[in-house]
Amino acid sequence: MKVTGFNHVTIRVSNLQRSLKFYRGILGMELVHQGRRDVYLEWGTAWICLLEREGERMDASAGPGVDHVAFTIADEHFDDAVERLREYQVRMIRGPMERGGGRVINFLDPDGTQLELYTGNLEGRMKNWV
Repeated sequence: MKVTGFNHVTIRVSNLQRSLKFYRGILGMELVHQGRRDVYLEWGTAWICLLEREGERMDASAGPGVDHVAFTIADEHFDDAVERLREYQVRMIRGPMERGGGRVINFLDPDGTQLELYTGNLEGRMKNWV
């Protein structure tokens, strides 16, 4: 599997405005997009999505914290990666599919941590998100 690097991390938060003040105001991340329940921030070459889960039941799988970690993979290696995941019977929870300007598949590691392979980038995501 030829992953080329870290792509983004999505963090579940209980209060989007409070978290936005921290990530922008204290850490200095640049706001790229603000939706009703999500924001996309850029920090150097990394991008972070904050996803509000206010009012939803907060347990280990849906509470504040890391939602998923995404890795960049070239489009020409995507199908082979999906086939490898299937070959090893890795639990896939979304995809493969086209989403946000790229191809994506979400799957779980042995401890239930959600991982993602994504062929797109932040610029492409924003063109398709808005």
